[in-house]
This record gives sequence, structure tokens and C-alpha cells, in this order.
Amino acid sequence: MRKNIFIILAIICALIFMRWTISHTSKSASAKQKLSMGTPSVTIETVQTDKVRREFTASARVMAKYRVDVLARINGYLTKSYFKEGDFVKAGQILFEIEPQEYAYAAGKAKGNLENAKAQQEYYNKQLARYKELVDNDFVAKSDYDNVLAQRNAYNAQVQSMESAYRDAQRNLGYTHIKSPVDGRVGIIDVTVGNYVSMNSRPLTTINSSNPMYITFPLESKDYAELVRIDGGANVEREVEYIFSSGQKYKYKGVQDFYDNKVDESTGAITLRATFPNPNDELLQGDFGRIIIYSNKEDELPIVPQSATMENQEGLYVLIMDEENLPRLSYIKTMGQVGTNWVVYDGVKKGDRIITTGMQKVIPGSPVREVKNTAQGETKQVKKTNIFVRIVNKIKKILGGNK
Repeated sequence: MRKNIFIILAIICALIFMRWTISHTSKSASAKQKLSMGTPSVTIETVQTDKVRREFTASARVMAKYRVDVLARINGYLTKSYFKEGDFVKAGQILFEIEPQEYAYAAGKAKGNLENAKAQQEYYNKQLARYKELVDNDFVAKSDYDNVLAQRNAYNAQVQSMESAYRDAQRNLGYTHIKSPVDGRVGIIDVTVGNYVSMNSRPLTTINSSNPMYITFPLESKDYAELVRIDGGANVEREVEYIFSSGQKYKYKGVQDFYDNKVDESTGAITLRATFPNPNDELLQGDFGRIIIYSNKEDELPIVPQSATMENQEGLYVLIMDEENLPRLSYIKTMGQVGTNWVVYDGVKKGDRIITTGMQKVIPGSPVREVKNTAQGETKQVKKTNIFVRIVNKIKKILGGNK
């Protein structure tokens, strides 16, 4: 019995000592924590890279591949219109009629003059053949033959002139029916039936081709140089996407197949053009939006966790540890993401050390305390508590065994 009491007293003393030790250690750790409260604790990671397809964004404008103003090529009154505004028309389809009577009369008159000249030409051809035989036999003077020859030649020339006049009259008669020069969609009719038109009149309407469509966009010269560097040349076709002004992405992708031969001096950009299919007429002439052009080959770029970035009025930024191991603010430019990481093309480079947690309390230029794991202190405290619990359980076991 005395032995058990001695054992219990010894254990109680050991527990009291351990309790005092844990309390003293906690107070010491708390004091150290208070001393370091002015220095924020952060975790730091080294920037890595990943291979991605580069993408560049620019403002864009939709253009019809063919845009044709429909003009009158003769003078007269518009008498008919064969289409409705917005109709899709085929090349060669009749759109308007200019009163044809005057031009039909002119064509008929020109044809009559031509037939008359041809009849005279034929008569003098026969006369020339007869006079040649007579002059060869000395039945008529050579001067008579020369007169007939001159008449025949005059009518030959007159026939050629009349043929030209007749063709011109037929051409003008053909212009009384104004036809579409291309396949496309007709716009608003600017001159309606009943108006007098001439070759100097404004366009009657405009036809825009609709499929395919062009989209032109100015790309900064430095971005274009990057594309050329990544793809290893300029004469390549690249994948392009179009974003409407509403923010919706066009479902069909295009191909960049043209670039201008100069850089605009005022903007420092080079004009590129992409061709897009437009089977549903969603792309309209003159519409504005944005373009995204992708490199054909992959480029190696830095990636940073999205959780390591913050944003202010200037843009997105990270906190980089400089040569003196002090944080400094660096604005970054991103071009999409890979998983939970931003793909960065400006602002950081491979090997930079950036703060990934605890950024909210960091002041650029002020010291920080790097920690590997902010949960380490809590883990140690849990271990100490577990030791105390195991000792108490051991006492209960001893006492239970002596009953």
C-alpha cells in the first residue's frame, strides 16, 4: 500500500514539473512571437516555367471580301427594281432597270445604218470585180476602176464604223438592266424607282459578300516580332479567334493569311488579316470586336500561382524578393492560365523568388520572415499536449491494475 502511495506521489510530482515546463515553454514561445509580430510571416516560392502557345490580342474590324457599289452606267429614269433590301443575290442577277426604249431605238437605228453600209459595201465589191475585168481588156479607163475602188474602200471603212456604233448601242441597251457583279447581300437602296440617274449619280445600293469574311487587326510591331521569333518565320498561317463587342466568342475559327508590308508610323503597328467562314451571316461588314491570334509553336513562359497575385488600380502584381532579400512590387502581364497558375509574359522571369502567402501584411521594402509551414507551431503544441494525456492515461492504468 505504501509502495503504491509512493509511486502515485512521484507521478504527481512529475506531472506538476511537466506542467510547469510546458507552461514556461509556452510563455517563452509567446514572448518570442510578440517580439516578431512586427515582421510578417510569409512563404516564398521560386518561379518556374511551362511551355504554352503564345496568344496576342488586338482590336479588330470585320470586312467583306468583296464590297461593290452598284452604279448607273447610262442616263435615264429607274423604272424597276428586282430585289428587296437585304436579299442575297448572285453574280449576273438583274437588280434595276433604266427605261430601255430610248436605247432600244438607238440600237435599232445603228443596226439599220450598219445593214445599209454593208449593202453598199457588197455592191461596190461586185462593181470592183467587173471593172477589174473591163480594165484588163481595155474596155474602160483605169481612172474609172480607181473611182470604184475608192468607193468600195470608203464603204469598207463605213461598215467598220457602223459595226462599232451598233456594238456601242447594244452595250448601252444592255446597261438598262443593272446586274450584280458579285455574289453577296444587298444593302439599303439609296435611289428608288422613279428617280433620274446618271453616270455621275451616287451608288444605287451596295453589295457585300458574306462568306467568307475578312477581319483586319493592327498588331503591335513588338508582338508581331515575337510571333515571327516563336514560329521561325513570317510566312505562316496562324489560328485566330474573334470576340464580338458583347464579349461572346465567335464559334468558328479563322486563319491569319496576310500581313502588311509596312509598320504604321503613327501607331507602331502592322496590319494583319484573317479569313473566317460565315455560313450563318453572323459576321457583318464594319462590325468591331477583338481578335486573339495564337502562335503555331510553343514558347517557354513563367507561371505563378493565382493565389500569389494581388491587384490594384495599376493592374495585377506580385511581390518579388530582391537581392537584399526585401520584397518589392512587380506588375505582371498574363495571357491565360494553366490549372491554378497564371501564364506570365512580362513582369517576372524564371528563378525569381515570389511571396505566395501572407502578402496582405507585407510592406514593400520592409523585412519579412520566411516560414516553411505556418502550421508548425500548432503541431508542436499538439505533440506536447498528447504527451501529457498519455501520462495521465498511464496513471489510470496503474491504479486500475492495483484494485
